[in-house]
Amino acid sequence: MTSPARSIPTPAGPRPGARVLLLDAADRVLLLHAADPSAPTRHWWELPGGGLEPGESSAAACRRELAEETGILLDHVGPCIWVRESRFTYKGRRHHRKDWIHLARVPIGWPRVPTRHTSNERAGLLGERWWTLQELSAASGQRIIPPGLPTLLPAILAGQCPPTPLDLAE
Repeated sequence: MTSPARSIPTPAGPRPGARVLLLDAADRVLLLHAADPSAPTRHWWELPGGGLEPGESSAAACRRELAEETGILLDHVGPCIWVRESRFTYKGRRHHRKDWIHLARVPIGWPRVPTRHTSNERAGLLGERWWTLQELSAASGQRIIPPGLPTLLPAILAGQCPPTPLDLAE
């Protein structure tokens, strides 16, 4: 006799988070390659970022997460251009997130320090890569988060930031 599937409750509301659309001088975007340690064949490319600490602004979280995950230190991140709510499973647990996505640029010769990954980051981060728009558009078979990034990026590269954050509905 098989036992019924165990129901895993989803948190009541989304956990607030922040991500950064980080561009370099050549208009390439930085994406992190990540995998679910409990399902290593499930992997994706995502914008750097993570959860907000209590009392932390989304801009401050972007700077902190970027330093923690990549070693890139920024004094400033730009405006929040997108908001994305998502539900996903990671390490066998259901998650509900609402991320505020800020635009930032790294100057030529930006400072970089050694990373201090959390145990969760060490378990799930596979690497990082700077992508051109052309490479993102041709990345069939790769899971890119947010999924519409190749479609959204041209307006940003043309300097057309939305006056209010665009809701990237899932």
